[in-house]
Order: sequence, then C-alpha cells, then structure tokens
Amino acid sequence: MSEVKISAQEVNKLRKATGAGMMDCKKALVEAKGDFDAAIDVLRKKGQKVAEKRADRDSSEGAAAVRINDTNTVGVAIVLGCETDFVGKNESFLALAGQFADIALNHNSKEEFLAADFGGMTVAEKLVEQTGVVGEKLEINAFERLEAPYVGSYVHINKIGALVGLSQTEENVGKDVAMQVASMGATSLSYKGFEASYVANETEARIAVIEKDNIELGRLGKTLKNVPQYISMAQLTPEVMEKAEADAKAQLASEGKPEQIWDKILPGKMERFVSDNTTLDQEQCLLDQKFIKDEKKTVEAYVASQNVEVTAFKRVSLG
Repeated sequence: MSEVKISAQEVNKLRKATGAGMMDCKKALVEAKGDFDAAIDVLRKKGQKVAEKRADRDSSEGAAAVRINDTNTVGVAIVLGCETDFVGKNESFLALAGQFADIALNHNSKEEFLAADFGGMTVAEKLVEQTGVVGEKLEINAFERLEAPYVGSYVHINKIGALVGLSQTEENVGKDVAMQVASMGATSLSYKGFEASYVANETEARIAVIEKDNIELGRLGKTLKNVPQYISMAQLTPEVMEKAEADAKAQLASEGKPEQIWDKILPGKMERFVSDNTTLDQEQCLLDQKFIKDEKKTVEAYVASQNVEVTAFKRVSLG
C-alpha cells in the first residue's frame, strides 16, 4: 500500500492548531491517513507518552504571564513551567503561556482553569499535547487571581508576575506597587496578617542564627551582633513600648541630658527602637517595606500620599 500523500497546506493547518513541528505534523497526518482530528489525537498520544516518561522531571523554568480584564477589576497571574531556560525563552512557548493566561482570566481556580476548553480539548490535555511537541515536561506551576476596585500589574522579564488591588483607579500607583511586589517578594500586606506562631518561630530562628554567629565573632575578637527580643510590630505591645520609653529616659538621665530637651530626643529614639525591632515586617510586609522608588518612604506612606489604599496583592515566580 502506497503512503498517504499529505499536502503542505494540511501540514501547516495542523502546525497552526497544535504548535508541533513540520515533520511531527506530517508523520501524524500520515499515520491518521489524512484525517485532521485523528492526527491531533496522534500528537496527543505522543504527548502522553512523553509526559509519562518525564513525570519526575523538574519544571522550575518557564514563563510567568499576567492578564487584566477590560475594566481593570480582575487580574490573573500564572506560571507555565518547563524544564529548561532555552524552552522558556522560546517565542512559541511565551505565546502559549499568553494563550493560557487569556483563558485563565475567565476562571476562579486552577482546577476550573485546567478543565477549561482550549480548542476542543481541555487545558490539561493541551499541556500533555504540548509536552509531546516540546519534548519537555510542561505544567501550570502557579495560578493566582485577584479582584479589586482597580487591579494593577507588572511582569518582570517573563519570570515574575505581580497583581495589586487598589481601593480606586490609580494606574501609576498600581504599576509602582506591583513592581514593588515583584522586586521585594512580600508575603503579607501588613504585620496584622501574621499568625502568632509564625512570628514566634521566626524570632526563635533568627535569634539562634545570630547567637551562632556571635560565637564565631567572639572567637575572632570582633564586635558581636545585637540579639533582638522582637522582630515585628505584632510583638510591640503597649507594655513593651512603655518599657522601651522608660529605658530611653533612663539612658538620657544617665547621660546627663537635661529633662527639658527629652521631648526632642525621645521621638527619634522610639522610632529607632521600632525600626530595629520590626525587621520581619520590613522584609515580609508590603506596606512596611521601603518604597523602591523612594527609600525615605514606606510603601504605606507612598500610597497614602496618593490618597489610595492597597487592598491585596498576589505574586507568582519561577521555581
């Protein structure tokens, strides 16, 4: 029996529909005896075999993609993962990530998104098909959705995606704060979002690290690091602040500073006390971080100066 003749038009049609290479499309059409739908099924089965073989591979490379709806009230950020940076930078791969993000915008969860239609198959099936096309494990490694009166976004070189919810429409603020989220990687809007057990565990862990470092510094005759009692505003209760103020006054008295000038000195000392004992907040709380465009301000001070509030944020990244 002679081989089925496949035209260039048929091959190109299949390539456009699947993203597969020319030779793979021609082989699939030949195997399917020219039937377009059957050829897609051939490619999908190939993808399933490749996916099974590569199931235990690491898919920490890839691309982040963000989409915002027409009214700027809903945003979604996803990460399409693959195995190598080479594939992750490929234009067709980036286009595929964008197509997935377009679909994701209309769904509330990763599970719902994976079950959504993608050209006659589900998103999950499309991932399997494209695993066969690309030859690497592909999967959705992150899915985040955010709704707010205004949603701003930022994508950093296809590696990090950020969404920020604002209380009202402020395009520049939305972009600035989304850039902050992408750059600094906050985990909470403010210290009020921390659980007490988390703060306690972080405090214990940081003290242990500093005490260990101090052993080596002492051995070398170097200045020891300060061992903190507190690392978050969550720990700075009124009682703690009262004691800190009393200690500051006692220090001023011991230094012979006249009481008449204490009121001018105390605010600075208390500000320094708070700053020294809220390192966790400065690292992990978005509103308490130094604003990347003006480190003299916190993010909270910046958004307040623009008469807007940050209501929520989301961040996705490779790895």
